[in-house]
Amino acid sequence: MDKPIIFYDGDCGFCNKTVQFVLNHEKNEAIQFCALQKDFATDFFRRQGIEDMDLSTFYFWDGQKLNNRSTAALKVLNHLRFPFTLGKIGWICPRFIRDGIYHAIAKRRMRLAPSFCALPTPAQAARFLS
Repeated sequence: MDKPIIFYDGDCGFCNKTVQFVLNHEKNEAIQFCALQKDFATDFFRRQGIEDMDLSTFYFWDGQKLNNRSTAALKVLNHLRFPFTLGKIGWICPRFIRDGIYHAIAKRRMRLAPSFCALPTPAQAARFLS
C-alpha cells in the first residue's frame, strides 16, 4: 500500500473532527482513512508486526512507514493547504516534548469533543477503508 492512510479511533469525536479537518483542508485527495476498529486496520497493523493498536494513538502511514503520535500529525501537514503547512514548525520541538503535548490531548480527547459523525460526500466515502 503506497497511498497515505490516516488511522484513527472511529469512536472518538475529537478523532472524527480531525478527519473532517483533513478532508476540508487537504491539497489533493491522496489520503485514505481507516478507523482502528476496522478489519483493514487490524490486518494492516499485523503486517507491520503490531498486534495491539492503541486506540488513543493517531497513526499515519506515509506510503512507506507507519508513524504515530506527534510525528504522524506533523507528517499529515505535508498534505494540507497553506496556512496549515506552517504547523511544520513543530519539527523544531524535540519529540519527547511534542509527544508529551500529544499525550495530554489524547488523554482528554473524549472530553474535548463529544461524539461527532460527519457524513462524507460519496467521493470522500470511497476513501474510507473497511
